[in-house]
Amino acid sequence: MEKTMLLRVLEYFLELSNDEVVKSIFQNHYNKETLNVKAIKTVFEREGAVVPEGYTGKDVNKEAPRLYDGGFDLFFIRTMTEVLMGLYTLHLGMSYRKDIRQLYNRFIDDLQDTSNQVTEYLLEQGILIHPPIVPLPKEVEYVDKTSYMSGMNILKPKRVLNTVEIGLLYQSLEINAIGTQLMTSFAQVAENDQSKKYFARGKELAKQVTTTMQDILLESDIHPPSIWAGEITESTLSPFSDKLMMYITNMLSVFSLSGNTFGSAFSMRNDLTLKLNKIMKDTFDFAEDGGKIMIEHGWMEEPPQAADRRKLSKE
Repeated sequence: MEKTMLLRVLEYFLELSNDEVVKSIFQNHYNKETLNVKAIKTVFEREGAVVPEGYTGKDVNKEAPRLYDGGFDLFFIRTMTEVLMGLYTLHLGMSYRKDIRQLYNRFIDDLQDTSNQVTEYLLEQGILIHPPIVPLPKEVEYVDKTSYMSGMNILKPKRVLNTVEIGLLYQSLEINAIGTQLMTSFAQVAENDQSKKYFARGKELAKQVTTTMQDILLESDIHPPSIWAGEITESTLSPFSDKLMMYITNMLSVFSLSGNTFGSAFSMRNDLTLKLNKIMKDTFDFAEDGGKIMIEHGWMEEPPQAADRRKLSKE
């Protein structure tokens, strides 16, 4: 599902790319993912299982006008490599068969290679903004007061953010800046009214999260960098099916949930945990409503499931 989605998006980006370096990066990754899809199909067929339909040529319109500009295609692929590397690392730890573990290792290597190429290119072009920089410590220090974990007392000043918290907040800022642009574009071109409204809601949620993260950084006198995430043209003809756009949105929502869960677990100020939990609640509600829309329109492909023993017993 993930890889056929990525192939369709890359097909559209390749069709409109006029930068030879970018085109080469995308084409190399497209070739690798094409081989990976074949490898996945081989596993299913060898086991006698039906091959999922995934996303096909019906889900992309390569003739659609340019919808993205200003390097958005690179930012999107960079985000996708982050999301999928996280998922595949998790899947690798869940796998027992040697051939499956080898397959996931290959997936991760391919994504790391593309991520490095895209990141280096964006840095060379000066459009990938660095996260905040903090002074390096000169000596080892230990926390000596429980107030280090407190942030809820309005009568006492909060401690400044530590590097773990800054990193997590900045990643959320970066992802939601891209998410805002993505949801804006999807709302602009979606054909189904229900999904169009859903994408508009997603844009507002991403903007809300961005504002929250910026405010937290400002409280510690850390100026939030102005994150560039490309531009959206005025085209209203969609390059992708609503089914594909809903799947991408659902995937990013799940990634956001896991990222905020991770952030909540590693934040050492209780006010941050509270704010991240609020974002998780809003994101969960958003993802759940998206799932309902996908089911209603027949856009959610059902994964394999355990045998229904009660039903079999009755039969």
